[in-house]
Amino acid sequence: MSDTVAKHLDTFPAWLRSLGADAQGIAGLLEVDGLPQPVSELVAGGLNYLFKSLDLIPDGIDDIGYLDDAFVLRVAADLACREDLGAASGDAKDVLDRLAGEADTVREFLAQDYVRLETYVQGLRKGAARGRAVSDILGDDAIKQEFLSDVQGFAGSYESPSFAREEKNLIKLRAFFDAKLPR
Repeated sequence: MSDTVAKHLDTFPAWLRSLGADAQGIAGLLEVDGLPQPVSELVAGGLNYLFKSLDLIPDGIDDIGYLDDAFVLRVAADLACREDLGAASGDAKDVLDRLAGEADTVREFLAQDYVRLETYVQGLRKGAARGRAVSDILGDDAIKQEFLSDVQGFAGSYESPSFAREEKNLIKLRAFFDAKLPR
């Protein structure tokens, strides 16, 4: 087993374990006054992806079902950090920075498919889940509070799935991204 494969087999289960806390952590950015619109859209789009019924990898798929969610949060954080973060500071900013730094592992893992995932995540700013568009979340305080409550609920009820430390899981994961990401 190569060092890179071993790194992914060690890293991805940790991301599954931290998914709820990661989502809850960056959700705090949506409550920062003066957060630039592009940053707010990327954070809200990444978080809203958690609630999509038809995401890239169905959540029920053993071992890998929530890894697309973990990847999307990291890519959204990376894209957000490329923007002017304005007044962002504190714990939520720290989580955003950490997730953005971990996007390099996603980039390394997906190789040429990373650009397709990045484009997909950019498009989430225009998407909707549970009948809530990102523009609704950011444009209506009641909808934003309901959304943040849902993120809190997700974080509180999320149970990390198992992830067998087997190379076949990485092969399945790559295959899903290759097949499902728009070309």
